[in-house]
Amino acid sequence: MSRWRPPAEKSTALITPEGHARLKAELDELWRLRRPEVVKALAAAAAEGDRSENAEYTYRKKQLGEIDRRVRYLSKRLEALRVVDTTPSDPEAVFFGACIEVENIDSGDIARYRIVGPDETDAALGHISIDSPLARAMLKKRLDDEFEAQLPGGPQRFVIVEVRYGTG
Repeated sequence: MSRWRPPAEKSTALITPEGHARLKAELDELWRLRRPEVVKALAAAAAEGDRSENAEYTYRKKQLGEIDRRVRYLSKRLEALRVVDTTPSDPEAVFFGACIEVENIDSGDIARYRIVGPDETDAALGHISIDSPLARAMLKKRLDDEFEAQLPGGPQRFVIVEVRYGTG
C-alpha cells in the first residue's frame, strides 16, 4: 500500500490583516522561541549516548521536524498571501471579509459568519473560508437575497439578513 496522496487543491491566497498578523506571530514564535528550545533539548538528549534507544532524542528529533515543516510552510505561504484590508465599493453585497447574518429558510435558524481566508478559519468564531461551499454560494449576494448552498447534510436554502464589514 502506497503512502502517496494527490496534492491538495490550491486554496485562495487571501487573508485579513488580523489573520496575517496571527500567522506572522506564529512564525516568529516557532522560529525564535520553540525551535531554539527544542534544539537545546535535542543536543542534551544526543549527549546521553546511544541514540537508537534514546526515546528523548527520537521525540525531540520528530518535534524539530514538525517545527521546521511548519516554519517552511508559513514562510512560503506568507509570501504568497495578499492582505485584503479595504472595504468593497458596494457594502451591501457579500465579498471577502464580510460579516454576514443568514437565516435558514427551512428551519428559521439564524447564523452569523465572517468570510476569511482558508488559513484563518475558526468554526468557534464563525469564521468560514472563502473556499467553503457556503461562502461560495453567498458571494456577490445582497441584503434580502435568497440562495442555496450544497452542504454536507444536503442542500440548504438561506436568506441574507445583514451584511457589514470590519471585525466581528
